[in-house]
Amino acid sequence: MDLKKYLKEQLETILQKYNISWPAKGVLNPPTDPKFGDLSTNLALVTAKEVNLPPRKWAEEIQKELSQIEFIQNIEVAGPGFINFTFTPQVWQKILLNIFQEKENFGRLSLGKGKKVQIEYVSANPTGPLHIGHGRGAALGDSLARIMRFAGFEVTTEYYINDAGRQINLLGRSVWSRYKELLGEKVNFPEDGYKGTYIYDIAREIIELKGKNLLNNEEEGLRYCTEYAKDKILEDIKDDLKNFRVEHQIWFSEKSLVQRGEVEKTLTYLQEKGFSYEKDGALWLKTSLWGDDKDRVLKKSSGDLTYFASDIAYHADKFARGFDLVVDIWGADHHGYIPRMKAAIQALGKSPEQLQVILVQLVNLLREGKPVAMSTRAGEFVTLREVYSEVGVDAARFIFLTRKSDSHLDFDLELVKKKSLENPVYYVQYAHARICSLLEKAKEKNISYSLEELENHLHLLDTKEDLDLLKCLAKFPETISICAENLSPHHLSFYLQELASLLHRYYNEHTILDNNNLELTRTRINLFLGVKQILHTGLSLLGVEAPNRM
Repeated sequence: MDLKKYLKEQLETILQKYNISWPAKGVLNPPTDPKFGDLSTNLALVTAKEVNLPPRKWAEEIQKELSQIEFIQNIEVAGPGFINFTFTPQVWQKILLNIFQEKENFGRLSLGKGKKVQIEYVSANPTGPLHIGHGRGAALGDSLARIMRFAGFEVTTEYYINDAGRQINLLGRSVWSRYKELLGEKVNFPEDGYKGTYIYDIAREIIELKGKNLLNNEEEGLRYCTEYAKDKILEDIKDDLKNFRVEHQIWFSEKSLVQRGEVEKTLTYLQEKGFSYEKDGALWLKTSLWGDDKDRVLKKSSGDLTYFASDIAYHADKFARGFDLVVDIWGADHHGYIPRMKAAIQALGKSPEQLQVILVQLVNLLREGKPVAMSTRAGEFVTLREVYSEVGVDAARFIFLTRKSDSHLDFDLELVKKKSLENPVYYVQYAHARICSLLEKAKEKNISYSLEELENHLHLLDTKEDLDLLKCLAKFPETISICAENLSPHHLSFYLQELASLLHRYYNEHTILDNNNLELTRTRINLFLGVKQILHTGLSLLGVEAPNRM
């Protein structure tokens, strides 16, 4: 039973007797201090005027109405009219039975009701290796897809390949220049060219394949270098993402969009709707109609299309494929792009809410607290591959998800490698491994435990530590709901750290394997099996393994 939902329904029934709807400012949530109970509401405070009673008196009336609910142990009216609810221990103890009945499906929701969602993430230009910032977006997008599927959404994941336009041309000219340079030619390297050592590496590969043959034809040589470099870098990106346990079901080419005439088709649609106009030889979209601070250029006076034009066509294609919700994950430096894209969505006849943009802030890479030089086009840069090769995929993915995506994140390479409880990923994984170790010790001591006996002995889980663990387990489905509704996987990493903390505290407070009290021992083992199940499920939704030994 969803206790919060049930209690809210009971409160709404009371309000209906007075022709009152649930107020906008009405809340029913766990209190910040557990001593005030399991749930607390301000309902009496925000509706007292409508029943013409002092808030505290009205709270007492509500208290009387709910006093017969069997699973409520105590209802307290506090302060000016808050109502605090404490549930019976049996409510929390039965959560364990639910976990064993549903197993890996405990926490699975029908929240999405099959709603079709597309999540597009990473989508880095195939002009260089993925860096640590791309890794944060990759972990976020992949974990969000896993969680939303678990919550009942039909999710498609996608990578948009920017394989047309200036940056790809610049990549080709950079590699072509290095190719000629390595063969002894004098070159003028492009002013804004890509200067990383990987450009030399690609040029050397081309020399191995083609020797000096490309020097005979500048146009053909440049074309070959461009295509080879783009394909090579994209192949490396795909390898990195696969190694990082990141899935993209669809790899969508920008060039294919242009070649199929979808961009021009979209521009024609906008013109026919009267949403675009010509000015100073350029084509503009009236984005100011939908709240943007000014209109935006679709086609320059030179006839060149803007990135914005391609992006609109791409999003038109997304909605044409039948997605109800489109989620884009962008770097935080693109925040100014959101209003114009929301305007474009409305020009396409969609609600602005059908496009949700998640911004990902920069990662501050540290080593023992000191900054590590980050990626620049001109200098050395730290790739995602270097990071996960050094600290491991589990550690990198988990740390990327320990903070809200639009907050800056400090990623200390040495801390993340530490096998200590100050390392968040170790802290959570160790909780799972600790339970596995306990189960092995129980087996060595010939302590058997049966789920069939559990229901008769649930009452033994009555200490504060027992109830704290059980209450935390009960929060798992709500945590999944919060992650899915807010598009925020970091809530799950917070939850897992809380659950691990309670598990470690339990170990410090109680002797688990006690041959002198086998009923209690078996019941506690079952409690730990429940914790193990949720840790395993939660970590898998973050793309992190749950090890049996550490």
